[in-house]
Formats: sequence, structure tokens, C-alpha cells
Amino acid sequence: MNAPSVGLDLLATAVLLLDEDLCVTYANPAAETLFAQGRSHLVGRALDEALPGNDGFAQRLHQALDADLGFNDNDLLLEVEGYPVHLHCVITPVESLESRLVLEFRELEQQIKIARENRLLEQQAANRELIRNLAHEIKNPLGGIRGAAQLLERELPDPELAEFTQVIVKEADRLQSLMNRLLTPHRQPKIEMLNVHEVTERVRTLLLAEFTEGLTVQRDYDTSLPEIRGDKEQLIQAILNVARNAAQATGGRGEIRLITRISRQVTIARARYRHALAVTVQDNGPGVPNELADRIFYPLVSGRDGGTGLGLPLAQSFVSQHHGLIEFDSAPGRTRFTILLPVRERTE
Repeated sequence: MNAPSVGLDLLATAVLLLDEDLCVTYANPAAETLFAQGRSHLVGRALDEALPGNDGFAQRLHQALDADLGFNDNDLLLEVEGYPVHLHCVITPVESLESRLVLEFRELEQQIKIARENRLLEQQAANRELIRNLAHEIKNPLGGIRGAAQLLERELPDPELAEFTQVIVKEADRLQSLMNRLLTPHRQPKIEMLNVHEVTERVRTLLLAEFTEGLTVQRDYDTSLPEIRGDKEQLIQAILNVARNAAQATGGRGEIRLITRISRQVTIARARYRHALAVTVQDNGPGVPNELADRIFYPLVSGRDGGTGLGLPLAQSFVSQHHGLIEFDSAPGRTRFTILLPVRERTE
């Protein structure tokens, strides 16, 4: 493989090189992912064989060759594996021994997803700083309120009135616990090499111990996944928070599936990674309400009566400390929260 091809292998953009007969001479890993075909199946084949059903696009490529003039298309519709895919593409004529056209593709949905992730991460950073400052401000007077209630209880002439001071003490303790939970994510992770299935199995055990009235937790693991560097306790807590939400959404009697896979060419917070572990928590509950979908990771936002709205923000915070991200898609009967954890350092 020559040096330019090595450089193209690192691009997040899908790249194909075509010769004058529109046969594929090169495909980078991003193109393999986009077109769901290995390089060996793409290279050496005519474009209309490698990507059948796109005769109109092939005709435009012939015209580009004849005129020696490239073009851009901001909303190209290609058929891939029988499904329509909206793409942004750039076609550039080149002169080399083997290739005449460079085709660059990027999924429009992927661009929207990256922009959404960037906004989410920026919002999370602002939320964490706001919460941290707020928690510190609230913790200080709580101790004084609790102490004053205890002193007042000793001076009360009627012992029955102690019931009211106990309410103050207990509520102060509850708020103190809440503030501690808000501040917990700011400790530095204790990094070690770990197998993600040790984490998911611990989560499964905790779930079944907590929800004993009919919850089932199925496993769908890829046992070939590599180890990653991470804080085991933080990852257990992050996945447990997501899985507990799923269990509560089903009333503790539904089905949860813990799924592990490898994801390739992943972009997280403007960084590109070759590989990431994807841990998915899927449930068969009613789904995330539409009015909460854009705010589901915001603190104190909960779709459940009595919920604190801290489980998912804390989980996202723990995962972001591992340079990862939590994303979700939801529909009645199938909600999937996927935790992406990079396997190695970013490639660009």
C-alpha cells in the first residue's frame, strides 16, 4: 500500500478511487463501513456491480470523466444494500497510473449526529460546572440547619414536637446525600485494564437482586472484545444507572438485553477513534416521552414520579471521563441506550 492510501485509511470520510472504466481501484475503511462491504469485494469491481441500482449516479460520473470536471452533491441519494442512503459527496478528477476519479462520501445523518453530540457535550460541561457550584453552596448551610434542628429538639417542652424536628433532620440528611451524589463524578478515575463483561455481569447481578418480581436480563455478548482501560466502579455505576432506568421503565417486570459489540470509525467529541466498545442496554418498555428526548441527560429531568433525574446525567459524566458517550434511540417496545467507550487513542 502506498503512502497516500495509508493516509486515506485514516479519514472519517468514505473514499473510493475509480479508474476510467468506473472500476473501483481503492476503498478506505470508512467506505467499507458505509457500503457494508469489505475492501476485497469492492476493489476490482465496476461501480454498477459493487453498488447496483445507482445508474443515474454512474452516468454523472461518466460525464465528469468526459468533461474532466468534478462536482459536489449536498443531498445525493444512493441505494446501499437495498436501502436509500442520503449522502454528501465530492467528486474530483485526478491523474494517476490507476485512478481517474476520487469519490468522497459522508452520511448526512452522521453529520447531524456529530453536531448533536457536540452540543450535548458542551451542555454537559456547563451543567457539571453549574451543579458543582450549586452543590457546594447548598452543602454549607445544610449542616447548620441540621444542627439547629437537633438543638431545638433538646429545648422543646413537648416531646411530641420532636417529630417535626426529626423531619428537618431527615430532609437535611437526604439533601446532603443528594449533594454528595452531584459532586461524586468530579473525582479522578482509577484506571486499570478491565474486561467489559465483568462490568456487565456485575450490573446484571445487581439488577436481578433489586428487581425480583419478574424482570429478565438477557445477554448478547461479543466475547472477542478486547480489554479497555477504565475505572471499573465508575463504569459499573454508569451502566447500572442506565439499566436501572430501563428496569423502572418496564415496571420491574419487563425484559432487558445487555449487548456488547465493537464499533468502528467512531467520532466522539470531535475526536476520531478506530474502534470503540459499544455496550447497549435495550428494554421493551414504553420508550422515552417525546417531550423529554432532547433533555433526557439534563440534571433533575425525570419522566418518573419520584425520580431525582440524576441517574443518566451521572452516567454520562462517568462515561465522558472515559472519553466516551451515551446515545439513545427510543420507540414504544424498544429503547436502546448505547455506551461508547474508545478502545485506543484517537487517530486524528
